[in-house]
Amino acid sequence: MSILGARGRYFGASLAALIAAAPAAADAAAAAQSGAVPDFSSGPAGWTTPVAGDFQPVPESPAPLRSDPGHPFLNNVEARERGITPTYRIGDLTNPNLKPGVKEAMKKDIDEVLGGKIAYTPSTSCEPAGVPAFLLQPSVLYFVQAPKEVVMIQSYDSQVRHVFLDVPHSANVKPSWYGESVGHYEGDTLVIDTIGLSRKTFVDAYRTPHSEKLHVIERWKTAGDGKTLEVRMTVEDPEIYYQPWQGVLRYRKTQDPILEAICAENNLQFDYHMPMAKNPDF
Repeated sequence: MSILGARGRYFGASLAALIAAAPAAADAAAAAQSGAVPDFSSGPAGWTTPVAGDFQPVPESPAPLRSDPGHPFLNNVEARERGITPTYRIGDLTNPNLKPGVKEAMKKDIDEVLGGKIAYTPSTSCEPAGVPAFLLQPSVLYFVQAPKEVVMIQSYDSQVRHVFLDVPHSANVKPSWYGESVGHYEGDTLVIDTIGLSRKTFVDAYRTPHSEKLHVIERWKTAGDGKTLEVRMTVEDPEIYYQPWQGVLRYRKTQDPILEAICAENNLQFDYHMPMAKNPDF
């Protein structure tokens, strides 16, 4: 049996929680309109990034990992237009911020992928993407803002992330897919601090591993006329990188409705490490 039942229940429970929080979210939206906090929900609007798959560099910061120019990435659409075979993402290991042991492990993986192995990532195998890779999904991102919590929903695979407001981190955080995210508002900016991320996830689309020391800080704010949403993140992991690095993503506002997507029943790419329920749920 696939994970349909378990993920379906999870998504349904999340939607139920969001519906229950609607009055509080409305209060938060009203506060946002009065200038107290920024409003990222904007009614039924969502946000989509035109540059899915890559964090954009920030001046005067070590650069995020980018594509190896010798092995360019071609998605299914681009490859079909050119009449060639799609490729997997291959990271540029000349990035000077990566430590030697990480480069060695990644080179082994890259050699295997170039030799024909499937390039495994959690999200394409119907598992949670983790942070900050959650932000790279090629889908619409939605926000529900309540006084004590911000919920972020990716329409791609119905992934849901919770950010708890104005509370400290737990004394002992057990590693999990999305870790523990706590946040607060600084004027027009939502600041999110995430720790406790499971090593089952990767940092980026190039399958860069991380340790349990991974620490991600995001700063979200709207730009211009409110139709652009920007997140600037600082990523720190002393076992992987010599220095913390910064990256930025920008999103455009869209009026697309939230659609439920069940990954395991609609994964047309491949079946690789697909999670399966151990027991029937009916």
